[in-house]
Amino acid sequence: MEPLVAAIDQGTSSTRFLVFNAKTAELICHHQVEINQSFPKEGWVEEDPREIMQSVYECMERTCEKLCQLNINVSNIKAVGVTNQRETTLVWDKETGEPLYNAIVWLDLRTQSTVERLINKAPGQNKNHLKHKTGLPISTYFSALKLRWLLDNVAEIQDAVLDGRAMFGTVDSWIIWCLTGGRNGGVHCTDVSNASRTMLFNIHSMNWDPELCRYGTGCFLLRNTGTKANILFCYFTFFAYQMGKDEPACYALEGSVAIAGEVVRWLKDNMGIVQSSSEIEKLAAAAGSSYGCYFVPAFSGLYAPYWEPSARGIICGLTQFTNRNHLAFAALEAVCFQTREILDAMNQDSGVPLTQLQVDGGMTSNRLLMQLQADILCMPVVRPTMSETTALGAAMAAGAAEGVQVWTLSPDQLPNVTSEKYEPQIHSDESEFRFGRWKKAVQKAMNWETAESCCNGNGTQLSVNL
Repeated sequence: MEPLVAAIDQGTSSTRFLVFNAKTAELICHHQVEINQSFPKEGWVEEDPREIMQSVYECMERTCEKLCQLNINVSNIKAVGVTNQRETTLVWDKETGEPLYNAIVWLDLRTQSTVERLINKAPGQNKNHLKHKTGLPISTYFSALKLRWLLDNVAEIQDAVLDGRAMFGTVDSWIIWCLTGGRNGGVHCTDVSNASRTMLFNIHSMNWDPELCRYGTGCFLLRNTGTKANILFCYFTFFAYQMGKDEPACYALEGSVAIAGEVVRWLKDNMGIVQSSSEIEKLAAAAGSSYGCYFVPAFSGLYAPYWEPSARGIICGLTQFTNRNHLAFAALEAVCFQTREILDAMNQDSGVPLTQLQVDGGMTSNRLLMQLQADILCMPVVRPTMSETTALGAAMAAGAAEGVQVWTLSPDQLPNVTSEKYEPQIHSDESEFRFGRWKKAVQKAMNWETAESCCNGNGTQLSVNL
């Protein structure tokens, strides 16, 4: 049997464990478990760290059972990589091994008032005041502000900090610590790619920044920029990867869409418009068009290129003719329009326009969405036949690690991954018209909320002491 490598893919809505052939990149088997989210107050999004770990254990156990059913020895797995939802923030007790509060998910908006206060204090009220060090704008998105809220509002965490028991980390840190022994010698670590999303890490010195740590506050489209850190206005700059402590780190630009696949979940769970995620393609295809209906799913504000936390979701252009099929179509278009906004701005800032978009992830199984994306971008969209490339990348990195080396990342020895290409099928004038209407809808979603109107549910204002 060829050596195997595995990956834990811990995402916002589910956890998966996947096993790949280290020579061919073939997906041998996998298991997936959904993760529950809780919404204690408007704009708050939390997950139970215990449930996250239980889902990891369950996925690993079920996948290993499937390997045994295939008469494959589990010992053939030579390394396990981890890929995770970034910015989601946890604090746990290193003595008991128990989380001290729920994980605050990257989408969470409870720190909006803190963000506005920090921006108002910054020279020139500039949201990019810390970008020269962090590569990031001051935003509710990143971990540092979530950590500040936890320190200020959770008595158990305050006590654990005073006693030297508190451990902070992103989801990767929590998983690795638990899997390597937990309170009995667990390894507390992260990598540069996750660290550079906390707003506490200096992307030039490649170290935790003392000034930032004392300061204490402070759908994705990625573009690899090599070993040079490009600081551009609309995006944040972070470490894409570092393949070993003595290897050079490579940077990337990212433009983030807050709500992509989650819009389908919202239509299913909150509105009851679809009964399953797969049903949205059928409904949208039946409509064939949104018929003037535009959906801006700014449930957690707007991310790149606006970075506007005050925006809220809006559906406009409704008529008596509008039905759920049109809304399903508009929801898929919303994902494509958000990608178009990021790609256009990235092309303009970089001066090197892309000629095609490579995609992966669960939503890429929706063929209508892929065609819509090609139409709205006016460029080809390339989808790999095996869409689990995020997990595959983590597995490849683990398999290529020093001491494992069952996978080579040499370009001439990488396995061939088959793909399909979607070409634009509408005239660019129609694409521009629809995109223009979308941007008009976005403007109507702006400035809906302010810190003054965000209360904590008891009628009192949220307060964070800096």
